[in-house]
Amino acid sequence: MRHIVKSQWVWLGMIAVLLAARVCRGEADEPVAPAKVWERIAPYFEPPEELADDFGEYRSPLVFYDGRPVRTADDWAERREEILRRWHELMGPWPEVIEQPEVEQLAAERRDNFMQYTVRFELAPGHPTTGYLLVPDGSGRRPAVVVVYYEPETGIGQGRAERDFAYQLARRGFVALSIGHGASLYYPNRDAARLQPLSALAYAAANAYHVLAARDEVDPARVGIAGHSYGGKWAMFASCLYARFACAAWSDGGIVFDERRPNVNYWEPWYLGYEGPEFRPRGVPSADNPRTGAYKQMIAEGYDLHELHALMAPRPFLVSGGSEDPPERWRALNHTVAVNRLLGSTNRVAMTNRPGHGPTPESNEQMYLFFAWFLQHGGLEQRREGTAR
Repeated sequence: MRHIVKSQWVWLGMIAVLLAARVCRGEADEPVAPAKVWERIAPYFEPPEELADDFGEYRSPLVFYDGRPVRTADDWAERREEILRRWHELMGPWPEVIEQPEVEQLAAERRDNFMQYTVRFELAPGHPTTGYLLVPDGSGRRPAVVVVYYEPETGIGQGRAERDFAYQLARRGFVALSIGHGASLYYPNRDAARLQPLSALAYAAANAYHVLAARDEVDPARVGIAGHSYGGKWAMFASCLYARFACAAWSDGGIVFDERRPNVNYWEPWYLGYEGPEFRPRGVPSADNPRTGAYKQMIAEGYDLHELHALMAPRPFLVSGGSEDPPERWRALNHTVAVNRLLGSTNRVAMTNRPGHGPTPESNEQMYLFFAWFLQHGGLEQRREGTAR
């Protein structure tokens, strides 16, 4: 059951402790049979009944900026390009994506059922970074996931608990690449950045995609991206702006602009509020501390992030929602559901919910099953009928 009453949180907490202890002992997870994976994640493709087909006050992405309606798949292809072009105009156009990256291997280490390689490559021209490539045992091309966070160590289990997405995915048979932002947040530099930082991060992730896609072990058509909080914002912008990501999971980054929530802080200069090297004071915009950068223009002109979500269609994505992304965010997500409906696709937009910001063993398992379904078990090709989103 997706909506959990308060009395159940104690029981779930006990389960979380047991699961965490099991992981610490290095025990492998029991594999979930493919036939059961969909059963376990299917409920998350349905909004709560009271939010079904509730589109809130968000401007429909199925209307061109000049007011023309989008009626066909061909119309949507044109409208999608219009949205993508406009957001790049607002945030700054990307340099050419590095499709043939030079990757240097610095170290190799055996861990559990995979090899972990320390690698160096360019997140952007002139911006080298070091990350970790995790390659599970086996042969043939496998699905892969780029994992993004402040720094790459957390993704491989050398940071805060329940944020070790790359490590856990590798144990489950995915090739994983864990990266941090390094020096690429401001491109080409902080004094004269040509891209809003979140767009620069998305560009960096596009280059990281090609690090994976070039590997003999990886199927380039089955590469996803995941991140939590800061990484959740990063994964969202990357997957929406770069269509080669097959699917994505965004963990509680704040999926719409919301100045009621101080942690949904897209206004900060290290996200969308960059306006030069002299930063506005940290905090929610106010008369004494006004909006800056692209964020200021976006708010003034009525843009919101649901337009970016729509760029995912028909690619699937999961919002692993916590305190910053509660169930009410379905009002924004329903717009992408509508785009998918126009395209004849179902079960492409999912959301899970937990009370706190931090990931939990349960929310992480939901994410891993999402990737298993779409990248390991053929879910990208599934077209299920019925009411599921």
